[in-house]
Amino acid sequence: MGGDAIIPPTSTSGEDSSSLEQDFSQVPSQAPTFLRDNISMKVEDGTDNADSLMVFEELDEVCSQFSPASLDFEARRRNSCYREVLQNYNELRIRSENLKETKSKILSYTPGAWIENVGGLQLADYDVPKTTSLILIGPKGSGKSSLVNRISKVFDEDKFAMERAQVSYTSVGDGTHFLQEYMIPKGSMSFCLYDTRSLSDDSSENTEMLKRWMTKGVLHGDPVVRDSDSASLRTYMKGKARWNIFLSREVRMVNSVIVVVNGISVLKSMDSNDESDLKYTQTIAAAFSCPYLSFKDDKPVVVVTHGDLLSLSDRARVRVYLGELLGIPPAKQIFDIPESSDPVTDLTIIDMLRFSLERADKNLPRKSWIMNKVRTPSPSACILILITLGIVIISVYVHHAHIHRVHRGKAHRKARIASPKQEINWHSIRHLWLG
Repeated sequence: MGGDAIIPPTSTSGEDSSSLEQDFSQVPSQAPTFLRDNISMKVEDGTDNADSLMVFEELDEVCSQFSPASLDFEARRRNSCYREVLQNYNELRIRSENLKETKSKILSYTPGAWIENVGGLQLADYDVPKTTSLILIGPKGSGKSSLVNRISKVFDEDKFAMERAQVSYTSVGDGTHFLQEYMIPKGSMSFCLYDTRSLSDDSSENTEMLKRWMTKGVLHGDPVVRDSDSASLRTYMKGKARWNIFLSREVRMVNSVIVVVNGISVLKSMDSNDESDLKYTQTIAAAFSCPYLSFKDDKPVVVVTHGDLLSLSDRARVRVYLGELLGIPPAKQIFDIPESSDPVTDLTIIDMLRFSLERADKNLPRKSWIMNKVRTPSPSACILILITLGIVIISVYVHHAHIHRVHRGKAHRKARIASPKQEINWHSIRHLWLG
């Protein structure tokens, strides 16, 4: 899905593993492993019942081989998790009938609307942003830009509108180099998505980049420069960034994080011992564990893309594997969003956004103690305060002027009283001297 074009590898026809006890990457999947078998995955009548039957046929095919008594606790847990993920696909098909109602909840969202009033705090006790900001991060070719376009189409009434985010067609280049802000829905101010530059192979560069975004905020059109960038790329980005000087822009603090990963690349990493394939999931795990991405105990949401090129069982395997790798529930916090336009995918997008926005509101920063006690006054209150302050200043000035005049009058009267006595004394002395 989106990003740089990736050609999936040719399927190999190896025998399925016979036990879950060895390694989760050995969980058997239907053949072919990578490319979706269009014959077996399509249902002739296309009804919801047939779709449900297909999901549970996948479930039975994988799980019926194993007797619960023959599995240890860890294998049972994985098997149970795998079942939960497959059942999640079936639940989505059932719930997609109420897509319009679920969509309306996102459209009616405003920042802070879903905040939890805990600890005696109210909405006024939190620093609520004008626009809730969700940031997309992920490796190269993960499909961040395509995900922006896919989300936009869910809420865009114009089905023939151009795609908003630029998607790389080939593996040449590095995709997005400048932070891009996209309001969802278009023209709204409720929440926005930020498309970002892909993660680097250097984990230290990723940590520095993520720290900057999470602590200082994100800015539309801001270039993302790395120490490892070539001189030519730096010159290119500097030339493009010169136009940003003339734009009036606003720094937005990040309220929630969405990690986007390529399902095909994850599956390759699961089924391979090649260092280059393993590097993909290592990069994801390192970035995901960055402390700046978590809001207290809440970890980011994960979106798996390119699922339309995989079988259903492989898509479930990828989610369960990522859940174990990242320490999050795969059926609740990992969302499978393929490159397809159907009610189930639309509902998955809406569920993902709702999860992200609820977490964003839950983790809004609280105002400081002083700000809690002294509320921001209204304009009329500010005018009244200024008038009162002016009256106080004038009264103090008049009082000091009056005191000054009183003291000066007293001093003058004392001088006048003392002056005649001096003259009388001198006259008396002169009279006595002359006889």
